[in-house]
Amino acid sequence: MKFLDEFRDSQAAAKYVREIARVTTGSWTIMEVCGGQTHAILRNGIDTLLPSGITLLHGPGCPVCVTPTELIDQAVELAARDDITFCSFGDMLRVPGSESDLLSVKAAGGDVRTVYSPLDAVALARENPDREVVFFAVGFETTAPVNATAVAQARAQKLANFSILSAQVLIPPAMAAVLESPESQVQGFLAAGHVCAVMGCEEYEALSQRFGIPVVVTGFEPTDILQGLYMAIRQLEEGRAEVENQYARAVQSEGNVVARRRISEVFRVVDRRWRGFGMIPSSGLALREEFAAFDAAKRFTPETHDIEESSLCVAGLILQGRKRPDECPAFGTQCTPEHPLGATMVSSEGACAAYYRYHRNAVSNSDRQGEPTA
Repeated sequence: MKFLDEFRDSQAAAKYVREIARVTTGSWTIMEVCGGQTHAILRNGIDTLLPSGITLLHGPGCPVCVTPTELIDQAVELAARDDITFCSFGDMLRVPGSESDLLSVKAAGGDVRTVYSPLDAVALARENPDREVVFFAVGFETTAPVNATAVAQARAQKLANFSILSAQVLIPPAMAAVLESPESQVQGFLAAGHVCAVMGCEEYEALSQRFGIPVVVTGFEPTDILQGLYMAIRQLEEGRAEVENQYARAVQSEGNVVARRRISEVFRVVDRRWRGFGMIPSSGLALREEFAAFDAAKRFTPETHDIEESSLCVAGLILQGRKRPDECPAFGTQCTPEHPLGATMVSSEGACAAYYRYHRNAVSNSDRQGEPTA
């Protein structure tokens, strides 16, 4: 496929594998932030091609996975109301709350709609003025511009029956939370290219300087990831800690100025609770006061409870990069995509789902080949 094949070329991948082997003399641990990158790494066997001293950890790179249980419970409560049409992306329907999920509410007769855009929910509100329409606004910085646009359009159209339940989160504070843990092993990051396409690279400069680690903004194809790893490892070997942009074909240093402006017009930065992390300061987005009429949590005040996660599930440790999915005692037995215990097995970008889908256990050093096979 034009514009994609060149980033999936086996000869180009082999070149980066050789370069990584050439420059690597130490042992380095690098975390990829995005769940899409995690799936690409496992799908293409990238982790099996690296020198034995290179360890890849999977970070909190899936907004579905980090949405806390209590917020899922609020969504379930709203969706079960007779007067509400609850709209969500499809990947949220099976994420378990403390007792139920959105798919179960739908099966029981709740008006739960799968939409492809929050603008679809705005259209539903406009076409059904006698129904309350709530959109579950989940995502990283990538979904924030269109969610902000939906709210702005609803206000412009004077739709009194539209609101959002915001679960918007921000990536850099979560990366800092990973590094602040005394148990963190992370020495470098592959940052999510699509997030940086919106927000730019400036926030990562402060992160890199504060913790003294390289951050490489990276794309999602095999050669993107291998080149990003090469750039991060080269920095580590040279004793540098900088922000580099591997994904220059899509990311500018300032990001998308129009999208950033729309976000700041509608949202404000707040502390946010993350599944697996707890409260992370300045890591979420909530509606500004002038848009409070479109805040479903304020309009309908669903109950909020502190919920304990399943004792069998170690998704929190996986999201922090402290365990791999195959180190969970429930992985592949009590916890499968059909019967998930945690969000990391439900989401299409979750690390547990990736390990299960690609039939992967931990990659031992002796398993590594050093050359791509395709």
